[in-house]
Amino acid sequence: MWLIVGGSGQLGHALSRLLTERNIEFVAPSSRDLDIRDKEEIEGFVSQLRPSVIVNAAAYTNVDLAETEIQLAFDINEAGPANLATAAKSVSAPFIHISTDYVFSGENTKPWTESDPVAPVSIYGKSKAAGEAQVLNMYPEGSYILRTAWLYSPWGKNFAKTMATMALLDKEAKVVNDQFGQPTSATDLALQILETVTAKIPFGVYHATNGGETSWFGFARAIYELCGKDPNLVAPTDSATFVRAAKRPRYSVLDHGKWITQEGKVGASNEMRNWREALKEIFSDIESQIKREGVI
Repeated sequence: MWLIVGGSGQLGHALSRLLTERNIEFVAPSSRDLDIRDKEEIEGFVSQLRPSVIVNAAAYTNVDLAETEIQLAFDINEAGPANLATAAKSVSAPFIHISTDYVFSGENTKPWTESDPVAPVSIYGKSKAAGEAQVLNMYPEGSYILRTAWLYSPWGKNFAKTMATMALLDKEAKVVNDQFGQPTSATDLALQILETVTAKIPFGVYHATNGGETSWFGFARAIYELCGKDPNLVAPTDSATFVRAAKRPRYSVLDHGKWITQEGKVGASNEMRNWREALKEIFSDIESQIKREGVI
């Protein structure tokens, strides 16, 4: 029995669908159903359920609002993982904690490795880095920390759905071309989580993003092309044009070399596929979901 905390989010939806397809039992409570900030509630829930695997897909992710809601961001992103790691340890269940590229400064010219020092430049990034530290302190012998980035899916609100909606409505878009990263399919991340647990690779920190790299501008153009629209409807701009409360990492491409060192471990020895391939495969689901939601 898997416990997916944050079951109503993008990754929670993707994991729920994957585990259903694989006939693996799970429960996926939303943040309204299970509050990871409440240590006693978490301990009681886990001790009664006694899950075989715990995945923390819950997080405070409003990057700009975190600059003012500092305590709430740390309660969810630091205290929450600490509570879950402690509970996972109490039942000897592998714990998968989802982290982010925002733990790095973004001031680099080559992909970040797992061993590079964290240096977040936003409250969100600092709260996520603090969460990583808690997990590694509480339960290092049984935890995976998977850093991901630019997550998208057919569910919820995300950049890919926003751009696809604009494309389908033949709207123009201005998108920054000076921030670089890796668009990551929630479906691909869900599969990587399952394969990691199944292969029983060594516990530790891994980078779980789709391969390759692009800018938000390049990502948007790819989406317009998949919609059959003129990619020139997307115009480049720079970060200075958009005044935001939180600073974004300029370059947050993550290195995947650590997966290669797991050679011989089925499935999880491979890095995740290129972002363009992943986007192309899931795009029809994104379009269908947009139409079901009545946006267009």
